[in-house]
Amino acid sequence: METVYDWVTVAIFAGLIVLFLQRSVGPERDQMWPYFAASVACAVINQVGNKAIDDNSTLLHIVSVAGIAAILGFIQYFLKPFGKFGD
Repeated sequence: METVYDWVTVAIFAGLIVLFLQRSVGPERDQMWPYFAASVACAVINQVGNKAIDDNSTLLHIVSVAGIAAILGFIQYFLKPFGKFGD
């Protein structure tokens, strides 16, 4: 846990774990593949971000930040962690 990418991606992953555990005690609502896809994406973006820091690459930083935004959008679209009002 040395870089900002480590902290951000681990925080997103921890949020996925909490969401999965919270939903696992209720009726089945989600499939497993969105959790898996988001988890793998966190690992990949973490590696890209760490490479950006090592190589001092602006392009890789942009890809990493865009990837983090894409992961958060993916989670919101497919897993709907905040639900709908009135749920």
